[in-house]
Amino acid sequence: MSTKKIKLSILDQSIVRLNATPREAVDETIATAKLAEQLGYARFWISEHHNSTFIAGSAPEVLMVKLADETSHIRIGSGGIMLPNHSTIKVAENFRMLETLFPGRIDLGMGRAPGGDRITASLLNPSNDFSEESYLRQLDHLQRFFRDTAATQHGPILAVPQSATIPAQWILSSSGGSSDIAAKFGMGLVIARFINGHAQPDIADLYRTRFKPSSQLDKPHVMLAISVLCADTEDKAAEMRKFVDHILLQFERGNFEHLGNYDAIKDYRFSPAELERIRNNSGRVISGTKEQVKQQLLALAEAFDVDEIIVSCMTDNATDRKHSFELLAEAFELSAANNI
Repeated sequence: MSTKKIKLSILDQSIVRLNATPREAVDETIATAKLAEQLGYARFWISEHHNSTFIAGSAPEVLMVKLADETSHIRIGSGGIMLPNHSTIKVAENFRMLETLFPGRIDLGMGRAPGGDRITASLLNPSNDFSEESYLRQLDHLQRFFRDTAATQHGPILAVPQSATIPAQWILSSSGGSSDIAAKFGMGLVIARFINGHAQPDIADLYRTRFKPSSQLDKPHVMLAISVLCADTEDKAAEMRKFVDHILLQFERGNFEHLGNYDAIKDYRFSPAELERIRNNSGRVISGTKEQVKQQLLALAEAFDVDEIIVSCMTDNATDRKHSFELLAEAFELSAANNI
């Protein structure tokens, strides 16, 4: 087992709990960002989802302003901006403004999934044709906007404000294709194991092999993303895990609306077909006591050869979620002083 120091970060989705409001979900995200900084997590990222009553996080670039203002040194980022949903120059302007307001603290994590359904994605960006070619073109244009080299036959096109620094750029990937894109552009890579529990270290190996140094990174940088449920006892961890297993089954059925709480499903028995799907999803989630979770995360860090893991945590109540992050910080002996 590797003894290298592991950095931990948090990915938050602004989940709207049963009988709660979207405002309460966003308030919990803000409180969690403050907690993350106090505990010593390195980054706090927020996601982009659309057309769902279950997830309030639709506009990371807006919420990031509030999160960065409410904290002092933790890095604030998108995990991610779904680039095809947006005008490239507007993304550049949004993140240049963020970098101007909070220099050296902004991460731009990007993906190409819709963050919802394709109809909504088409409404967000009517020119979106969902092709890889268009996504690559957007990434290329984004670099030009960040470096003031964009132009047409009519002259230069500037993404303003012209910030002195550029946000750190990451590509979110659950497959080898996106890892190849991250390598080509010389960006950081985030392997989204919380989405694809079957993602293997060869994704990171491919990225490292093909990585081309850029003005942002002179060597490859890989981060692993996974869901983590940490509790004081194995029984409590199992309770939290059953809730998440049930939620993931609902997602697979296309149900992204309010999905209840643990009390509603505690006596529910999964069918054989559901148990098979749960086994198939098992690689997306790590659960247990803090020592059990630590050993599992260290094993993953060793297998993928990473020194940073970003964790998401979905629970049926805010108290369990907060305590999970606290236990994880204890397990890895995080300290806020290390990130200042």
